[in-house]
Amino acid sequence: MKTVLEKLHKSYLQQFNRVPKFVAKAPGRVNLIGEHTDYNEGFVFPMAIDKAIWVAFTPNNTSRINVVASNFDNKCYTIDLQMLEHDNSQWREYVKGMAYELQKYYGCDLKGFDAVIYSEVPIGAGLSSSAALELSIARALVQSNKLRWEPVAMAEAAKRAENDWVGVNCGIMDQLISAVGEKDHAVLIDCRDLSYESYPLPKDIAVVILDTSTRRGLVASAYNERREQCQKAADMLGIKSLRDAEIKDIRQLIDDDKVYRRAKHVVSETKRTTAAKECMLSNNASSLGELFKQSHTSLAEDFEVTNDALDTIVELANAHQYCYGARMTGAGFGGCAVAIVNKAYAHEFCEEIEDAYNTATGLKADIHVVEAEDGVSLIVLDQ
Repeated sequence: MKTVLEKLHKSYLQQFNRVPKFVAKAPGRVNLIGEHTDYNEGFVFPMAIDKAIWVAFTPNNTSRINVVASNFDNKCYTIDLQMLEHDNSQWREYVKGMAYELQKYYGCDLKGFDAVIYSEVPIGAGLSSSAALELSIARALVQSNKLRWEPVAMAEAAKRAENDWVGVNCGIMDQLISAVGEKDHAVLIDCRDLSYESYPLPKDIAVVILDTSTRRGLVASAYNERREQCQKAADMLGIKSLRDAEIKDIRQLIDDDKVYRRAKHVVSETKRTTAAKECMLSNNASSLGELFKQSHTSLAEDFEVTNDALDTIVELANAHQYCYGARMTGAGFGGCAVAIVNKAYAHEFCEEIEDAYNTATGLKADIHVVEAEDGVSLIVLDQ
């Protein structure tokens, strides 16, 4: 933490000729299991990770946000909170969308801040950099306007910002886990009523992120198509969402093979996700790993959201003697996989999979162990 704060302090001083008063920190996430179930009102089992987006800021009592992304283009941009408009300004659309939603939620014009953003979360890797940005900006806006911080409501506002302003039809998982994560725990979230409960990770395991170095754009990808296919399946079954479907129902009532396979994944993945809770309660890493393997097969064959790089790195990980199980994580079409491995051999696992993946694909994977962290936090700096 000290190193990041030092970087922020230096950058802020260079940009604004003073030191910041606060730092808002929002973690990225890795979803252990429960993929493409969130927008089907099912269950997900993510954990917040020790890679975050940090926003050093000082309230400025104006209607403007002056903001710099220090490890993006390091330019200062001004966002007028009274004249919010779409202009496809990359990462700033997330800032504007969040401001727009919070002004609606709180029913007042918001005052801005001067900020420097620093990201530890890889962009486009499937670790939810967008939700971390949204929640860190929300925390800064709430503090700058002396409003009440409401984690679940802020997650819902962030989801609306991404859906309606940015145009990505994501579910609630990414924003909610960034808001309510708990150190050393994964969080089982019911995406229907947004209830959640934390469960301790199995002892003596390490959670490893396997970044394939391949990327996808969610808006341009087949993500929205998968959502539409899931809703079509629910409509064919006469139910609101696939949360309420059973395997026997989809076999009998869905005659479109592609729609059937999409529904099959969601229904089976929901069951795997709730089964993962029992694995954690019984400290059973082996059984949890088997659920990971089943999940990846379903995502590859029925939901068709993997790519060659993801399939390769997961196959290599699952063949490793110290790996309990691995699967793609995130929306898919590139990005990351997640593995649970024997903690005592985590370093060896990372080195060997990196070498094997490079040999198999010619690509360099970014592989690292992550820890489960708390959700959004506010740091008050000494003045």
